[in-house]
Amino acid sequence: MVLARLLRNSLSPALRTASPRFASSQLASLQIAVPRQHSSVIASSTSPPSRRTISTTRKNLDNNIMTDYSDGVGAWGAWQAEPSKFTQQVVDAMRTLYPEELADRKWDNVGLLIDNSDDTKKRQPTVMVTNDLTFQVAVDAIGQGVSVIVSYHPFIFSGLKSITNNDPQQATLLQLVKAGIAVYCPHTAVDAAPKGLNTWLADIVSGPHKSTRSVAIPCATAPETHSPAGYGSIGRFENGGVSLAEIIKRVALKLGGLKHIMVASPVGADIKSSTVRSFGVCAGSGYDVLKSADVDLLVMGETSHHSALRAIQQGKTLIQVFHSNSERGYLREVLKPSLEALLKEVEPEAEVLLSEFDSDPFRILDVSTLEED
Repeated sequence: MVLARLLRNSLSPALRTASPRFASSQLASLQIAVPRQHSSVIASSTSPPSRRTISTTRKNLDNNIMTDYSDGVGAWGAWQAEPSKFTQQVVDAMRTLYPEELADRKWDNVGLLIDNSDDTKKRQPTVMVTNDLTFQVAVDAIGQGVSVIVSYHPFIFSGLKSITNNDPQQATLLQLVKAGIAVYCPHTAVDAAPKGLNTWLADIVSGPHKSTRSVAIPCATAPETHSPAGYGSIGRFENGGVSLAEIIKRVALKLGGLKHIMVASPVGADIKSSTVRSFGVCAGSGYDVLKSADVDLLVMGETSHHSALRAIQQGKTLIQVFHSNSERGYLREVLKPSLEALLKEVEPEAEVLLSEFDSDPFRILDVSTLEED
């Protein structure tokens, strides 16, 4: 009766009021698609509903893959795939720490990019944190029985028109799906959070010296629980200038004991004797965020040749440490322990790991070491 009313309401007014013979001729060509478990609804009232089952012959590949997804009357479909409970716990924890509303969605791609489900392949409640999800990191995660990878940079950034093994990213995706590993990417949500990446980087530059702070570009979509939020951080020292050399050494130490740092300074400036009264920081490719900042010092992961020229001609000093070197330390010191603490509240066995194969692709090479024996 319910289906009959739905069908009647879907007909045009002319067909509803037409003669029985005309209506029958029109309805004869009406095609209805319904899930298999509802097929008995449209069966004749004089015949009992037929029970449909799903074939598990070799034609349907192997084993009982179809019956795994069938219900009591044989219906099966993607809606029956059970999402992983632990993956959802990871997503909830990440959204608590870094709400996705903080991300710059005009260009960024954040959130759960690869899902998985609870199935017969029970994996450990383990998360691997990485700055970049490379093939080597994926193999490491698979080998350690990881359930979820939290990759700071989006693993899938633009649309995919195919998924093949000819492309390193796509080959990695195929291996992760095969292993049942989910991937979550927070990116600019981490950058913009009040206790996020750029706040941490500004704390390093400031060190023991007091400084007033503001965001370079406010985030208009930030929830009240995470305000003030924004991209980039501006700091002004409260008690006069601070030695530039001191700042450089502290940045190198706190970002993992870097041996080399790239510095661009105005013509005639002496790095050893220069002092800094104000600074702007933005992890990663940060120049566009900081280019309008009225500060003495810019600290970022990387920028272009022409951006550096513009900065020094404005009387600013620019420090760059390579893109991911400006980010990775935060994942290790802040994100990892914060995520693990939240997860253990709901899953005591939860563990968060760092991939040993995650590193910046660039290194400074001393060419003198290449001399032939």
